[in-house]
Amino acid sequence: MSRGTKQIHLAAHFPGVNNTTVWSDPEAGSHIDFASFVHVAHTAERAKFDFLFLAEGLRMREHAGRLHELDVAGRPDNITVLAALASVTERIGLVPTITTTYHEPYELARQLATLDHLSAGRAGWNLVTSSDAFTGANFRRGAYLEYDRRYERGGQFVEAANALWDSWPADEPSADGGARAFAPGRTPGSFAYDDTQVEIAGEFTVPHSPQGRPVMLQAGDSDAGREFAARYADGIFSRHGTLAEGQGFYADVKARLARYGRSPDQLLILPGTTFILGDTDAEAEERARQVRRQQVSGAHAIMFLEQLWNRDLSAYDPDGPLPEVDPDLDSEVRAQGSAQARSLHRDAVAIARQWRERAHAGGLSIRGLVIEMTQRQTFVGSPATVAEALDAHVQGGACDGFILVPHITPGGLDRFADEVVPLLQERGVFRHDYTGTTLREHLGLGTALSIVS
Repeated sequence: MSRGTKQIHLAAHFPGVNNTTVWSDPEAGSHIDFASFVHVAHTAERAKFDFLFLAEGLRMREHAGRLHELDVAGRPDNITVLAALASVTERIGLVPTITTTYHEPYELARQLATLDHLSAGRAGWNLVTSSDAFTGANFRRGAYLEYDRRYERGGQFVEAANALWDSWPADEPSADGGARAFAPGRTPGSFAYDDTQVEIAGEFTVPHSPQGRPVMLQAGDSDAGREFAARYADGIFSRHGTLAEGQGFYADVKARLARYGRSPDQLLILPGTTFILGDTDAEAEERARQVRRQQVSGAHAIMFLEQLWNRDLSAYDPDGPLPEVDPDLDSEVRAQGSAQARSLHRDAVAIARQWRERAHAGGLSIRGLVIEMTQRQTFVGSPATVAEALDAHVQGGACDGFILVPHITPGGLDRFADEVVPLLQERGVFRHDYTGTTLREHLGLGTALSIVS
């Protein structure tokens, strides 16, 4: 039995091109074939997950003039993929990642309102901010936003999108039973929003959608990101490694809600996490070690280190010690399109010293250090062990659920759906069937009604 009765939320992340993916496994399939997306969506829906989550890739990444090894699979447009999935699914929510830096409020609001109609109320939006000139070059903007202005634009973007979604009234009767009407002189779809970074006015072409507004998630762990989520978001796609870290993050973010007139249940904390299953805990642990070494190849480990050292380290053995030479602070940053590399560059010498100390203390090679430093929160064990651990995190106040990131596409979620979900259902902490039809209903969020008067 469960230690509590708090219900667990589960979502599936189609892994795409990220550092959890294992390309060398014989079961690994295409990341662009529509059949792969259908398989993951059907598995998640069969298991009664809340939603399917897709990332966004707006440019092929480069490192020292070479394409990043994970990007050669291609990165299709996520709105297009999810619109297609709406026709072959019935209940699962559909959540694309869309940056507020390189898109426009009218464009995004129209696409998401359309997706919400096509899916009968299952659309969401994972909001991210972007800043690098490398990606911006595709949009002829360059790095036109500094870090603090990214969230300024993000907030104005959300407010403008809400104005667009609220520009049509909800399809609900008026007090006398007739159709709801606009105030005299108001045209359905008319809107205006004017601020420092967003200034738009016109007529919105998509009527009020089934959910009123799509569910909005936000990905960002900084103080600014947490504050942004507390003000605007329905959920946070977070990342933390331990129960204690999760509890600290959870308590911090939930405490911020009151200043915006919101209650703790109006924002869900949903960390992205991986899992490794085995018939026994020992088997799963051994498999996890193998998977991590597949995820971090020798070439990937050297590339990761080069982001900090800003030097060509190809002569170093990835299974040997870290370089004694200090990072190069005078040359141009080698990792194009990497905000992480630019951030590291500012304090590179001090960080390199910390990494050497950490590697020495743990007896870690370059590859071993990178494996340890890039590890996501991962649940490893038999189905029973994993089910118990997931439940413990939710009942213990570390999160409200999980966005699961399998390391194999498209079948990596299958065993979890078949063996872990039934155990969560037996514990009374996960649904046996959907009780609603919209994503807001799946997540226990109220319908966002139009505020047009």
